[in-house]
Amino acid sequence: MPDFKVFPLPDTAEGLVDAEILTWHVKPGDEVKVNQIIVEIETAKAAVELPCPWAGVVTELHAEPGQTVNVGEPIVTIDVDPGGAAAPTSAPAPAAAAPSAESNGQAMLVGYGPKASTAKRRARRDATSAPVATAPPPVAEPVAVPDSPAALMEPSALVPLAKPPVRKLAKDLGVDLRSLAGSGVITREDVERAARGPAAPAATAAPGARERRVPVKGVRKMTAQAMVESAYSAPHVTEFLTVDVTPMMELRARLKTHPAFRDVKITPLTFAAKAVCLAVRRTPDVNATWAGEEIVYKDYVHLGIAAATPRGLVVPKVRDADAMSLRELAVALEELTRTARDGRTTPADMLNGTITITNVGVFGVDTGTPIINPGESAILALGAIKDMPWVVDGEIRVRKVCQLSLSFDHRVVDGQQGSQFLADVGAVMADPAMAITF
Repeated sequence: MPDFKVFPLPDTAEGLVDAEILTWHVKPGDEVKVNQIIVEIETAKAAVELPCPWAGVVTELHAEPGQTVNVGEPIVTIDVDPGGAAAPTSAPAPAAAAPSAESNGQAMLVGYGPKASTAKRRARRDATSAPVATAPPPVAEPVAVPDSPAALMEPSALVPLAKPPVRKLAKDLGVDLRSLAGSGVITREDVERAARGPAAPAATAAPGARERRVPVKGVRKMTAQAMVESAYSAPHVTEFLTVDVTPMMELRARLKTHPAFRDVKITPLTFAAKAVCLAVRRTPDVNATWAGEEIVYKDYVHLGIAAATPRGLVVPKVRDADAMSLRELAVALEELTRTARDGRTTPADMLNGTITITNVGVFGVDTGTPIINPGESAILALGAIKDMPWVVDGEIRVRKVCQLSLSFDHRVVDGQQGSQFLADVGAVMADPAMAITF
């Protein structure tokens, strides 16, 4: 007999509550192997690829792209014994997919372990008839009324046929599928029509409407929650500094022809990152964390870089940035930025930062008052570098000028410490030779 197993949405070890289905890489009828990537989801922090826990044949997808699913809800059904009674002499399933006492029948997956599932097989009206070995029909079977699960159902008690996404839509809209007249499979249009009622107009939006509504979810939802938490839990102070970075830009131009930097993209952000790491040595308070009854000082710098992506703002980290050379920082920043823009930043890459830089200058913005990343005590905003009049040796000259702003948690960082740190960052950017004095 076929053996159907339901794979629920797992918690990917990041406190996941729900996730949006982005892309299915399989369809009903496809054969799958253990740890084969079958679906891409978007959590509140990043896009994540989920591997299949069993080998077998996909029989049903329980969610469509764009649908949000709670942790523990089924997302796919796999027939782990597709031969069943129709092929009693077929070879046994691969050992990787064999059930074990430790995994409760679910193979260990790459990246996370399985969670015990209480999902059960749906009752079949005719237990003696085995389904066809190929992909089953993409419709749900009638289910029993909850208050009489053991009784044989009368026709009026059966839920009409509908795909899982349609059943979920009916539940969200408060539509009883049993109330829908007609025969055959109930569609999304049937449910929406019933929800609007007979007097509702056919159009879903008034002609000439100039508004659109987009649900807040995924990375955008998490960013909003984190910013509100930070803004209303940590007392922010922001200071500003305008710096002549002409020497820094001249050094950048020279490094482009240096043998060690010819294949590396050196940006103003690279110099700012190096300046922050050097300045932290002299003012470690900006790299500390408020922990209620104590302040935790970090002897390392996990440098966060705020990156704008199509899915919203993410802040991946450069681990141990303080131990990197300028070239190593340039390589790490280039890779970090590329990964973020491709939407491939993993949740682990965004955890446990110690201080952050946000580069608003790439948008032509002079500066701003950034909000501290939760769990940190300071964030530096790097503004646009522009040609501006500047007094040099008593004469007005055109120089490369940049504005910096530093927001810090006043519970951890006093004004003197914040000012000293910002001045040190500015000094290194104004004259990179100052770095050898730190």
